[in-house]
Amino acid sequence: MNTWFKSGKPWIWLTAGSVSISLIAVIGLVIMIGWRGLSFFWPAAIHEMSIEQADGSTRTLIGEIYESESVPISRVSNSGTIMDGYEEEEVTRYLMKIGNREYVPLDFAWVLGPAIRSDETPAELAVIERTKDGNFYGYPVAIEQQGEQVATEGKLREELFQRMERAVELNEQAMALQEGEIGAINYELTQLNLQRRGLELSGTLTEEAINDIERRREELQSQYLEYEKELFALRDKAGRDSLIMRDMRGEEIKVPMYRVLDVNFPNDMGFFAKLGHFFQQIGKFVSEPPREANTEGGVFPAIFGTVFMVLLMSVIVAPFGVIAAVYLHEYAGKNAVTKLIRIAVINLAGVPSIVYGVFGLGFFVYMVGGSLDQIFYPEALPNPTFGTPGVLWSAVTLAILTLPVVIVATEEGLSRIPPTLREGSLSLGATKWETIWRIVLPMASPAIMTGLILAVARAAGEVAPLMLVGVVKSAPMLPVDGNFPYFHLDRKFMHLGFHIYDVGFQSPNVEAARPLVYATSFLLITIIVGLNLTAIGVRNHLREKYRSLEH
Repeated sequence: MNTWFKSGKPWIWLTAGSVSISLIAVIGLVIMIGWRGLSFFWPAAIHEMSIEQADGSTRTLIGEIYESESVPISRVSNSGTIMDGYEEEEVTRYLMKIGNREYVPLDFAWVLGPAIRSDETPAELAVIERTKDGNFYGYPVAIEQQGEQVATEGKLREELFQRMERAVELNEQAMALQEGEIGAINYELTQLNLQRRGLELSGTLTEEAINDIERRREELQSQYLEYEKELFALRDKAGRDSLIMRDMRGEEIKVPMYRVLDVNFPNDMGFFAKLGHFFQQIGKFVSEPPREANTEGGVFPAIFGTVFMVLLMSVIVAPFGVIAAVYLHEYAGKNAVTKLIRIAVINLAGVPSIVYGVFGLGFFVYMVGGSLDQIFYPEALPNPTFGTPGVLWSAVTLAILTLPVVIVATEEGLSRIPPTLREGSLSLGATKWETIWRIVLPMASPAIMTGLILAVARAAGEVAPLMLVGVVKSAPMLPVDGNFPYFHLDRKFMHLGFHIYDVGFQSPNVEAARPLVYATSFLLITIIVGLNLTAIGVRNHLREKYRSLEH
């Protein structure tokens, strides 16, 4: 046994076991998040339950069963619910999403199993996804067109789907017009105001310039009025129809068709219909903006903001990290100053991320951004342009945060290159810079990509510093659009990590937010893995490309 321990094999097995347990734990965690997140998009059955209340009367509930749990009977009794005659030690209760939040106090309700007198899943029950007030559950009764009923029983579903598609298409056209042409006109009007203010500050605001600006303003306002008429016409067309629904109270409710995004009958769906709906919901989740304080809709702005910020950070951190590593390894002398710099770089990797956020807010936003506003954007003051948190300062702050990772990884790659290759290049007449550029850096490129991979993995999941230097709960405009200069690095942006924090901890409806948190977390993991796999693919390609230089 003593010989076996001295051989080192126990430590090898211990290390292998620890790595295996860690991998199993990580994979299990990802599977759990994926399962809880993806199940959010699977169409659940809609139940119609008859519930007996404490006074002996019955109440009807219509909705989805979100989850169930077993609780001790004593806990239920202590909450004030009378459980006389119930002999079991535990009771099952169900969390139902009943929606219709404008007509009930809460759109979630707990239901005790013993109180359920009947539970049915009629095929006629529908789920109405709306732009406001969440889902509506009930029975479609009729369709109204300008106050007159045009469809009741029989062809109601067919007519409902056709008119819903018409309303959705008109809403999309109105939204495209509002965000496209009307948004561009508003942007140009703002630029005209800034142009006039700039001429005033420079003392070059002549009568001719004023007339030219006013002429252009009148043209834009004339175009705006034309587009506004078109927008109102589209909205009027979309508001032509209404859907009459009977809710769980037995009352008939009028749902404007322009608020309807989708209609489904989950209880009447087969497996393949549910599968198609599942992928359709995932597509909407990744391609649509959020609604209802981020508790409904999709996360496209957060996806775009996360990827854009990470790519911008990579463009910033890679050159500076490589240049610093090349200087430290190839040019700096082996003295106390160089050792001190290396120690400082290593220590920077251990600084809490929120400290970087405070530094970014104080130095980049207030000092650098404020100075840029004074020099280049005086016409916009006192409204800041770059002197306020934005995507540029978020990317720069995370670049500083991940810089030590890139420097250390690049130095490790440079140290593995044999000195004979440098000596051979120099002996053939190449300068030191040519040797570094043509021999050393290509061979070290896999290590550089490794550092970039680690930097991306850390930056994509950071939230604390971003809360100070650019990320917001809801950003009305993306950092990239069709208005010159197309890339608006001064704008605030949405981020998946902050979206998870906001939905999970700031949402007024915790039950509704929980599945969305899992779905967004799984999406963030998927994006990080995708970015890393792309970088790993590039690294492997470079490794194979320059492998011949090692021999």
